[in-house]
Amino acid sequence: MKILDADIRTSLYNRISNEFKDEQDTIIVDELSVCQGDARMDVAVVNGLLHGYEIKSEGDTLKRLPNQIEIYNKVFDTVTIVTSDSHLNKTIDIIPEWWGVIKVRKYTKSFYLEDVREPKLNDFTDAYSIVQLLWRNEALQILKDLGLQKGFLSKPRYVLWERLVECIELNDLKKYVRQALKTRTSWRVGQLQKICDD
Repeated sequence: MKILDADIRTSLYNRISNEFKDEQDTIIVDELSVCQGDARMDVAVVNGLLHGYEIKSEGDTLKRLPNQIEIYNKVFDTVTIVTSDSHLNKTIDIIPEWWGVIKVRKYTKSFYLEDVREPKLNDFTDAYSIVQLLWRNEALQILKDLGLQKGFLSKPRYVLWERLVECIELNDLKKYVRQALKTRTSWRVGQLQKICDD
């Protein structure tokens, strides 16, 4: 029987929840749309960094992976691909060296996630791609908080994004974006899980 996306996702959630259980401000987001919908990261973890987990199950192909790599590299601080033996070697040949790799193995009725390679920090993030994670109201609120909103209150979101990129250093911009994601109250149902102590 094939190892499917749902099998991997459940095991990955369990692992992430355990790993970050002591971090009150960590959230998990399913299918996080990036670069205005050019790609969707299967699972994103937002805390002091923006982590992405891309799942390639035995039911998937690797056809979209090169394009996904190009997009994810612009946005995520770390990326880990989670895959089975059937895709492992080819996947490692395709992905950047700084991406992490987790291999999924099936044992009777359970699944085991084995670390093959730890992710490293991404040196290739792009400010404008990151700021596109913000909704218009969030971008405007950041400008207001910094006293940079004059002349921009009625501007479209892409103009607000440009203003943020022009005025804020990349590391600070990342912090503002992560905070906006963590405090967003109107995520779609099923898209967000908060991690907290039981």
